[in-house]
Amino acid sequence: MKLGILREGKMPRDKRVPFTPAQCVILQKDFGIDLIVQPSEWRSYSDDEYRAAGVKLQEDISDRDVLIGIKEVPLSEFVPGKKYLFFSHTIKKQPHNKNLMHEMITKKVQMIDYECLTDPQFHRVIGFGHYAGIVGTYNAIRGYGLRFGLFDLKPAWKCHDLTELEKELDKVRLTNIKMIITGNGRVANGAIEMMGLLHIRRVTPYEFTHYSFREAVYTQIDSIDFNETKDGSAWSLDEFYKHPEKFKSTFSKFTPFCDMLIHCSFWDPRAPRLFEKVDMQSPDFKISVIADVTCDIDGGIPSTTKASSIDQPFYGYNPLTEKTTAYSFDNDVITIMAVDNLPCELPRDASESFGKELIEKVIPALMGDDVDGLIERGSICKDGKLTERFQYLSDYAS
Repeated sequence: MKLGILREGKMPRDKRVPFTPAQCVILQKDFGIDLIVQPSEWRSYSDDEYRAAGVKLQEDISDRDVLIGIKEVPLSEFVPGKKYLFFSHTIKKQPHNKNLMHEMITKKVQMIDYECLTDPQFHRVIGFGHYAGIVGTYNAIRGYGLRFGLFDLKPAWKCHDLTELEKELDKVRLTNIKMIITGNGRVANGAIEMMGLLHIRRVTPYEFTHYSFREAVYTQIDSIDFNETKDGSAWSLDEFYKHPEKFKSTFSKFTPFCDMLIHCSFWDPRAPRLFEKVDMQSPDFKISVIADVTCDIDGGIPSTTKASSIDQPFYGYNPLTEKTTAYSFDNDVITIMAVDNLPCELPRDASESFGKELIEKVIPALMGDDVDGLIERGSICKDGKLTERFQYLSDYAS
């Protein structure tokens, strides 16, 4: 197989890579892959690091069988008829990528989306979610320290790697605050890892709402903990997944006790929000810092009305005026962290973890050993047509 690693062309520039130099060596030696890398001035791993590992750099990638990157490929750079792997951000009919979808079909590329690579039970097999949880939680803790003048952590993106970020945690001095992590997937596991590094005590949802503590604590809650049926029938996870519109949120039982919310759970647009804007106006709403790691704009967290950026990760949300402000730490606002590309703040570590998963779970299938149909399930379009699984995108792609 002839594999080409693309230079990231989408703005702002993404520093992540699908494979580190060391992993490229594994692909060449253990898999016999003919690999080249497009030169780039902004990768977290430099061209010289690839050269030092014996990896060939070349601008022209038109002879490659498979082209692999991280973010969307600029429309003018598609090579017709090739296999591509990247995050296309099209499966929710994202308006800004409608032209991208049309271009991929027109040029008859096979689009294999990382987000769509699943096992036969449709559980995702790879992703950057774990590092989103790590960085999102670090940002939340940093924001709390800045808001209340307790400590000042170095921004995650200024840390060379995870090791340096972990050293920054020695500065953290929290009062006896209560924190909530939502979800139980990769993102939530990253958030929990950070809590472990901070030695923060975990308590049950019942203890969270009924007891007081002398130290900082957190609880992890999932959909069953903050949703119930509208008609009073018994909880069913299967029914919640199939018909979330039949449920209502009970998250308000947590808001009088929560100081910081770290939102890591997937939100279906048919499902209820965790709370509404009017709920945030209540005197019982005690949350002062919200880290919306999922960053669904106008999604499960109504105060996430826009994404923030890596260099400006916080903004303020005034619950009374329902307006956002750049003054993110004033007493009359709730501090919002809603960076939509969190893993980019630790690009070297995130890339290494992602590349390891690609080698273990995707490369063998890509080379033909695909007994479970991984590549077929993950392909949005092929030969100028949408695949069967993604026919629902027909109007979007036309």
